[in-house]
Amino acid sequence: MNFAKTAPKRYKVYTIPKRTSGYRVIAHPSKSLKKIQKFLAGFLADIFITHPNSFAYKKGVSIKDNASVHLGTKYLLKMDFSNFFNSITFDLLVSSCKECEVKISLAELRLLEGLLFWNKTKTINGDLVLSVGAPTSPLVSNFVMYKFDIFISDYCKINNINYSRYADDITFSTNDKNKLFGVTRVVKDILSEHYSNKITVNNVKTTFSSKAHNRHITGVTLTNDNKLSVGRERKRLISTLIHKYVINDIEKQDVTYLQGMLSFAIHVEPDFRGKMSKKYGSNVVTEILKLRVENDE
Repeated sequence: MNFAKTAPKRYKVYTIPKRTSGYRVIAHPSKSLKKIQKFLAGFLADIFITHPNSFAYKKGVSIKDNASVHLGTKYLLKMDFSNFFNSITFDLLVSSCKECEVKISLAELRLLEGLLFWNKTKTINGDLVLSVGAPTSPLVSNFVMYKFDIFISDYCKINNINYSRYADDITFSTNDKNKLFGVTRVVKDILSEHYSNKITVNNVKTTFSSKAHNRHITGVTLTNDNKLSVGRERKRLISTLIHKYVINDIEKQDVTYLQGMLSFAIHVEPDFRGKMSKKYGSNVVTEILKLRVENDE
């Protein structure tokens, strides 16, 4: 119990650059705390339910599955939550437990408060939030968003709109252009009524698109012929790196990057392996993918 009281301060904090601009704050739990959190993640997985339209952090589910929901549609709306993990507080977890009728005592909840949440401000009475870096944060975030997913999914079913959520990225699609314009208001109303605006929308990242423009969902491209792709530029880059690998003119860090990119591209577009094998030889492609497995081990 004493460990749980001090656990919210047992984090190493650092920053990494975001893909677009700015920096993301990572709070990584200490070795002893992380070990406990990994155990709790396995235990709580059977208790903290998640919605079928939530695709992040689930075994056997990927961003490809998330993007597949929106195949065959013309119009797309993408939205994003601001500072997602750091917006989820202990109070939101308690509220979710009550609404989902999770049988857990107040004493057990208080124990989880210390073990799952981070003291971001490092003050005595500072609000505790989920951290980017704790192995339990993905599970807790999906559970807290369960009621959001239910409300949004029900609304979308009535209005013939496809919906998926991948962590803080939420996507809507339909063949009726006008139906998407009212979705942003619905999302904000649900966040206001059921989350007291502790979780908010990043308006800058709200975008509408159609088949007339490039449509991307969590790194996957929806082509106009209703297929999933990693995009032309990414495939060109992979091909260039394979060529450098063949002529032994590639940096070590680029080999690691190539391994990951090639594996991802084949996962999204299985035919891409055949194209690269035809161009560079199946033995080369197999060798690169095998190197990835060895490096992971």
